[in-house]
Amino acid sequence: MPLLTDTALDVPFGVTPDPDEFVQAAMEWHFGPGTGSPFWLRQAETLGFEPRAEVRTHHDLRRFPDVLPLLRDVRAEDLIPRGYGDRPDVVGFYESGGTTGPPKRVVLMKEWMDRLLRKNEDVLDQHGIERGLNWLGVIPAGPHVIGEFFRQIAKAHGGYSFTVDLDPRWVKKLIAEKNAAAAESYAEHVIDQAADILRGQHIGALNITPPLLERLARRGDLVDLVNEKVRAIMWGGAHLDADTLDILRTEVFPDVVFCGQYGSTMFLGSAPQRPGLPAEAPCIFDAYSPYITFDVVDPETREPVGYGERGRVLANHVSRAFLLPNNLERDLATRVKALDGTVGDALSDVTPVATFEDETVIEGVY
Repeated sequence: MPLLTDTALDVPFGVTPDPDEFVQAAMEWHFGPGTGSPFWLRQAETLGFEPRAEVRTHHDLRRFPDVLPLLRDVRAEDLIPRGYGDRPDVVGFYESGGTTGPPKRVVLMKEWMDRLLRKNEDVLDQHGIERGLNWLGVIPAGPHVIGEFFRQIAKAHGGYSFTVDLDPRWVKKLIAEKNAAAAESYAEHVIDQAADILRGQHIGALNITPPLLERLARRGDLVDLVNEKVRAIMWGGAHLDADTLDILRTEVFPDVVFCGQYGSTMFLGSAPQRPGLPAEAPCIFDAYSPYITFDVVDPETREPVGYGERGRVLANHVSRAFLLPNNLERDLATRVKALDGTVGDALSDVTPVATFEDETVIEGVY
């Protein structure tokens, strides 16, 4: 049987735990011999500090080293906390996009999926995205966690889900090889698939990456179809600059609700666009604190930059299901004051860095 505990990790949905109590409970769970994962229990022997005694606050998470490279080779089962028992409820193992080399792997537990789905349902409601719509996902699936999230949220909030075949790693490989013509051809192939579904099915919501949304917007017949059928567009997975977003939502698709998401496999979720912002305001992304948190920092010192200044996104995932603290993402952002009652920062104007882990960053279509 799972060794579940009645702690700040277990508060019901809608209740925000005290952030310090939450971090302390997470340290007890992930570094307790009977509950922690084999991966983190091995790491504990090399840390040089005792997490259960010395990591007491959100700020203390910065004491952890960067373990991202280890997630390329770790045995996936070793990421599952022992506290879930002999038959853990695992949704699956998922991989990063492979933007900067071989992919890294994480585990998605059903407990975290359920909580994240509830959060995303609330976000969609706050943005006025009606329930019961059929969704079309022009996004990666396969080993990419966004595909799993898409299917689950479409089922929970909508009607039926439709998808296309999309391999973002192939596009990145073509771009790296400077084969622009083949990359263009593949992207058009993806849009052709989406077009077939838009023409033949009752699609009310579209989940799509920015490069593919821009490509779709070049086809007048598809613009007409979207404006006729689609009531909401969820975008994410790649950079979308403010000017292009403004044109898309005010001129190309003026009657469609737009909702952005800044997400990453490495923090096992996404930060949704803040609802209720004025039309002229920049898009702001709010983390799901205290489970997913951001700090915008100087990458050399890892100290916060000033509000309104640019810095690297430092992300943490802390839940009973998974732990990945002090993760320097491959993105730059402007630091924005977070919502009251949350820890860390909000983000705006998120863009990729030029290089990450000594590799050139190629966004491609995702």
